[in-house]
Amino acid sequence: MGSVNHRVIRTNGINMHIAEQGQGPLVILCHGFPELWYSWRHQLPALAAEGYHVVAPDQRGYGQTDSPDEIEAYSLLHLTGDMVGLVQAVGAEQAVIIGHDWGAPVAWFCSLLRPDLFHALGLLSVPYFPRADNPPSEAMQLVAGEQQFYQQYFQEPGKAEAEFEADVRTSLLKFLYSNSGDARPEHRWQFVFGKAAQCLDSTTVPERLPPWLTPQDLAIFTQEFEHTGFRGGLNWYRNADRTWELTPFLQGAKLRQPALFIAGEHDTLMTLNRPAIDTLEDVMPDLRKKVLLPGAGHWIQQERPTEVNGLLLEFLAGLDT
Repeated sequence: MGSVNHRVIRTNGINMHIAEQGQGPLVILCHGFPELWYSWRHQLPALAAEGYHVVAPDQRGYGQTDSPDEIEAYSLLHLTGDMVGLVQAVGAEQAVIIGHDWGAPVAWFCSLLRPDLFHALGLLSVPYFPRADNPPSEAMQLVAGEQQFYQQYFQEPGKAEAEFEADVRTSLLKFLYSNSGDARPEHRWQFVFGKAAQCLDSTTVPERLPPWLTPQDLAIFTQEFEHTGFRGGLNWYRNADRTWELTPFLQGAKLRQPALFIAGEHDTLMTLNRPAIDTLEDVMPDLRKKVLLPGAGHWIQQERPTEVNGLLLEFLAGLDT
């Protein structure tokens, strides 16, 4: 299967860095916020060893991939176009697409818009949310009430960037620990907070790194975000209403491809996502398996690589049956 190979491809008008390993059917792994291709470091060799060509890109705005200046260049239609171009750039005809966190909407948009290319999908941590009747900003306000929801906090350009970039290593450490299953209940990040508070005020720097995050891992994340900043990733949030406005044709759409869903039972967003998880079969009629990993948090492919790899390989093997 060889080692992980790195190269830059051209897709949808941008240069995209990809990490890839193995040969065989194509499996694309899409990371979330604030992450990188490196979030899939445990999945690349495991899937490659079983006969798959596994590709984990730095997505638009992240790592060594281009970050367009325009906020409008980060809609889910752009992100879908990036993945379509990736499939073509690596010479494949079809792909299974797996997405974690923000990568999950990328995976389901690819599956909805190009079912000819993306014949199966996996969603990690974030369940499929069909297009709502009202724009996302209205839902954000309902969640926030008299406080503010973190996605509202991210809307103002420069605000969250200034907070997170003041100390990149500490910001990443707080995100990774406080959203993990290792965080004590009182240390878990609160996604709704006072209007005078900052996003990371309810997070904690751990006394020691959780066992799934090594000093080298943290250094790799830190080095990349010190170089790029957080603006590219935050711009994904700033296109929520725009993507909604551009996609009325997706109203009522179901995901009909074979699908897998995995989340951690201690994910900090579980209180928001649980109703959608409980009814996933209604909107994903070929959902093959739905798993909540006990004790795991938001970063499940990093926190529980053995279990996640096993579930992914079981799902992939079952696509031929």
